[in-house]
Amino acid sequence: MSESVAPNLIAAVDEARQWDRLMQMAKLGAIPGDGVNRPCLSPLDREARRLLIGWAEALGLAVATDELGNLFLRHEGSDPEAAPVLTGSHMDSQPNGGRFDGIWGVLAGLEAVQAIREAGLATRRPIEVVAWTNEEGGRYAPGCMGSMAWSGFAKPDSWDAVVDPDGIPFRAALDEHLAAEADLPRRPLGAYRPHAYVEAHIEQGPRLESGGLDIGVVTGIQGSRWFLVEIEGKTDHAGTTPLSQRQDAVQDMVRAITALNRLMQDPADVLRFTVGKVEVFPNSSNTVADRARFTIDFRHPDKDVLLARGAAIPGVIQAALTSCRATVTERFFALPVEFQPEVPGAVERAALAQGLKPLRMPSGAFHDAQFLVPLCPSGMIFVPCRDGVSHHPSEYSTPEQLAKGTRVLAAALLELAA
Repeated sequence: MSESVAPNLIAAVDEARQWDRLMQMAKLGAIPGDGVNRPCLSPLDREARRLLIGWAEALGLAVATDELGNLFLRHEGSDPEAAPVLTGSHMDSQPNGGRFDGIWGVLAGLEAVQAIREAGLATRRPIEVVAWTNEEGGRYAPGCMGSMAWSGFAKPDSWDAVVDPDGIPFRAALDEHLAAEADLPRRPLGAYRPHAYVEAHIEQGPRLESGGLDIGVVTGIQGSRWFLVEIEGKTDHAGTTPLSQRQDAVQDMVRAITALNRLMQDPADVLRFTVGKVEVFPNSSNTVADRARFTIDFRHPDKDVLLARGAAIPGVIQAALTSCRATVTERFFALPVEFQPEVPGAVERAALAQGLKPLRMPSGAFHDAQFLVPLCPSGMIFVPCRDGVSHHPSEYSTPEQLAKGTRVLAAALLELAA
């Protein structure tokens, strides 16, 4: 990025325009408290995508999808045969989510490309803005299905039988979605290896805000393992069956979670262990439960810790049970990744050239970027979010913070695509 080019490009990023687009998107699935509930592959998701497509087509970008519903918006380069630079994130939200998680990365990519075009700057490589399918895993677990299938990390039919809370299989929802977008050009899944991938995202943590910093230069992503635990007991009457004769699925679930908490103890407070979803059947106040299900979300930046403690989970659960049986199914497994230096370097140079204060830092949350690492140099840009809150309606970054992130993204894309 030359010093003569940067001011022209930076000025072309329109803070108000980006914010207006974010607020228009936030209306689609709006919930009380300024939150958003926009499940993947839902009518709301499709409405949001059509809004995005309308903006992209007005700029002259070419639109295409693939068999997983990943959406691509292409800015052509002077060498159409050159490997593109890819940027983007996701458009789906958590059920009780906020207005910025994921969607800002898509709209930042759009705004960055628009700024490059309005500044009259040519790129040799094409730039493609991508909206990945089902990053959150809120409706269908695990998350990052679109990027996992696109990158070859998993087969595209891996999740066909996974059902949402209403019992709708992922394949049925995807087929309905693809039929609704049959008018859009379809490209093969994973049709190319990008030159580079850059993903912009709110931090979802407190480090940037508490340090008075502007930009997170993300160096890697910690590993994640997701499990589903199903405990089977026996239904009995709560008023007549002695405790010693019960096969109480809830009580054994509590014992299992207590044992897991002991397994996951970490004095350094680096490890992340969460039981985020619990279901009980028949879910009656005067009936002993015959079934209980709960999820495990386990994360750590050290591969050895992730492997060892993850492998111990089934045995710890079985040993904790007193009267029931348990089935433990691993639903998601991604090792920690480190980003190659090219993209973090471009991000850091862009931030420093604009007089911003960057911080090199890892990501505690998983993102689509981790599945691009085997294909190309990859990286992420973080901006501060208020109190580090995310996955909640109160999630918030200011228009200025987001614009700074988009200006860094635009400059990094220009360098990588030049």
